[in-house]
Amino acid sequence: MDTNDVLQALFRWIHLIAGITWIGLLYFLNLINAHVTAALQAPTRKEVVPQVMPRVLFWFRWGAMFTFITGILLLLWKYFLLGSGFGGDAGLFGSSAGWWISMGALFGTIMWFNVWFIIWPAQQKLITWVKEGQAPPEQPQVAKTALYASRTNVFLSVPMLFGMLAGSGHYPTLSFFPWFLIVIALGAGLVYYMLFTFAPTVAKEWP
Repeated sequence: MDTNDVLQALFRWIHLIAGITWIGLLYFLNLINAHVTAALQAPTRKEVVPQVMPRVLFWFRWGAMFTFITGILLLLWKYFLLGSGFGGDAGLFGSSAGWWISMGALFGTIMWFNVWFIIWPAQQKLITWVKEGQAPPEQPQVAKTALYASRTNVFLSVPMLFGMLAGSGHYPTLSFFPWFLIVIALGAGLVYYMLFTFAPTVAKEWP
């Protein structure tokens, strides 16, 4: 049994589970929860938000953290410990797969930063204000900051996921140049439609 294979399999398994948790909750927050919360009356929101959001954000932020940590470990392990660093045939920038995984890692790192240093601090304030029935003058700006960071993550998530798949060898015939531009453009169009056209109309009337 190869120790390298076992460790990489373990890191990849954790990476996958944490990533599904993180991105799944990202889509839940933006495609479902944002519309539900906005439709609640203030007394109901005061009861629901402090119960739901801390739990959601716990799994959300720690899913992001474990995805980030295991992703960095896998990248270093494959390309720097076992590979040839940045250059060379076994290097990060030596193949289309390496470029794809680099794009995915870059977008994933930006998303992780947004979660831990923008969204989570803002949500801590917002949850406290809702729970205590407060509406300080800075509340709209704090809410807008969290919203914009979260939507940015949704836009980044689609090309990020494609980059991760392509970097794992699922699309060997797709060269990074110029396909990454097409992937980013198509991903942005899909996310824009889902966020601003489709999601607001889903199941507004039932049955």
